[in-house]
Amino acid sequence: MRNTFWCHVALALGTAIAVRPAIGQAILLRPSAPEFTEPAPAVCVVRLDTTQGEVVIEVTRAWAPQGADRFVNLARHGYYDGNRFFRIAPGRWVQFGIAGDPAVAQAWRGMNLRDDPFRESNVRGTVAFAFAVPQGRTSQIFVNMQDNSATHDKEPFVPFGRVVSGMDVLERLNRRHLEGPGGIRAGRQDAFFQGGNAWLDREFPGLDLIRRAVVERP
Repeated sequence: MRNTFWCHVALALGTAIAVRPAIGQAILLRPSAPEFTEPAPAVCVVRLDTTQGEVVIEVTRAWAPQGADRFVNLARHGYYDGNRFFRIAPGRWVQFGIAGDPAVAQAWRGMNLRDDPFRESNVRGTVAFAFAVPQGRTSQIFVNMQDNSATHDKEPFVPFGRVVSGMDVLERLNRRHLEGPGGIRAGRQDAFFQGGNAWLDREFPGLDLIRRAVVERP
């Protein structure tokens, strides 16, 4: 009944294209489920309700089909709900994308994507997957807080979308812990994957978070 109610609300608003499934977190423990291979819309937006305000990401599938599909499908099924912004390099980037539940985080840790061809430059506001090795994108996302094209285009980090509203929100994120547990390449994320948000909140308290990510049409 609850999901049916929210489906009617979404239809009435004419915006939402996905509602949390009744099976909830269970599907997140099955990364091979067909729901995670559905193509994203050609263009859609993902609204992040954060502790500092709303961030709106416009996803353009043509920029990076594999990346867009992964991000949108994870958002649809609640993967990013409760995520902490765990890595902040002021004026350079902010990063999130390790699930707070260790079982979910570890289920997705090895679910690597094929690389998308590079199309869009890493200018301020663009959003891309972090990775350590080729074909190594999984779930971790970063937002370019400046024009990082001189360094990031060479990798290449491949943007799949851009922040159309809320860069000021990202600027206000708690930067007390800066790099926190570090990026994928730093090799210090194991404890986070094993302990989830409980570990992160103990070691790096006060980080801002995504309360909920919602996929909508633009």
